[in-house]
Amino acid sequence: LENVPTSFYDHIMLNGPRRDEQIENMIVTVRNIARAGIPIFGYNWMPSMVWRTEPAIIRCGTVATAFDYEEAQKLPLTHDREYDEEEMWGNLEYWIKIITPIAEEEGIRLGIHPCDPPVEKLGGIPQLLRSFESYRRLIEIYPSDSNAIEFCQGTFSEMQGDDIYEMIRYFGERHKIMYVHFRNVSGQVPKFHEEFINTGYVDMHKAMTIYNEVRFDGFFIDDHVPQTYQDTEWGHRGRAFANGYIQAMIEAVTKQAG
Repeated sequence: LENVPTSFYDHIMLNGPRRDEQIENMIVTVRNIARAGIPIFGYNWMPSMVWRTEPAIIRCGTVATAFDYEEAQKLPLTHDREYDEEEMWGNLEYWIKIITPIAEEEGIRLGIHPCDPPVEKLGGIPQLLRSFESYRRLIEIYPSDSNAIEFCQGTFSEMQGDDIYEMIRYFGERHKIMYVHFRNVSGQVPKFHEEFINTGYVDMHKAMTIYNEVRFDGFFIDDHVPQTYQDTEWGHRGRAFANGYIQAMIEAVTKQAG
C-alpha cells in the first residue's frame, strides 16, 4: 500500500496542534493495514507534496514533467512560516521512534519516499530526504527491518552529486529497499525532466543488475510516465511501454546471472 492523504499526518510533519491526535490515528491506520494482510506501507515526508514547474517536450512531442529550481524559488511560502532543517528532523525522529515499534509489533514494513524534487527547501519547508546522507540518517534513527525505504529510483537519481548505482547497492545490501519506482530522468537537480524509461541518463540495465546482485526480491513499478500523443490521462500507452521494458529487463538480467 502506498500513501494516505497528507491531511492525515501533516501536523506530525510540522509539529502542529493536532500532532498527537494524528499520531494516534496513524497508529490505528498502520495496525489496520497490517491486520488486513498488507505487509508494506509506503508514504512520504512532503508537507507541500510533489513540485513541478513547466513541462518539457521530449521525443516525438511527448509531454514530460519537469522541474527548474530557479523558477520554483520564486513561489511563495506554502505554510504559515519558514521551517528550520533541524526542527523538521526533530519532528521526523519523534514520529519514527513512535511508529517503528508499532510496525515491528504488527509485522509490517514502513518506507518513506524521497522528497521530490530533492532540493534544499521549497515554499519555506526543508526537503529533508534529499540525499544519500539524509537516508543514512533516517535508517539510523531506529535501526529495524520495519524502518525501510520506498526507493523511488527516479527521485534518488535526481539527487545532486549522489551516485544512483552506489545508493542502490548500499541500501540493497542492507535490505532497506522495500520496493522500487523504476523510472528515468534527464539529470540531477537543480533542473531536470522525466524521460522515457530507456532514454534518461541512468543505465537501467546496470541498475537492474545491481538489484539482482544484492538479492532484492521486492517489486518494481513504473510510478508515472511521459504523456505520449493521444494517450489517456492516466498514461496507458506509456505505462504499457514502461512495464514491458521492466519485465524484459528483469528477465534479461536474471538469465544473464544464471
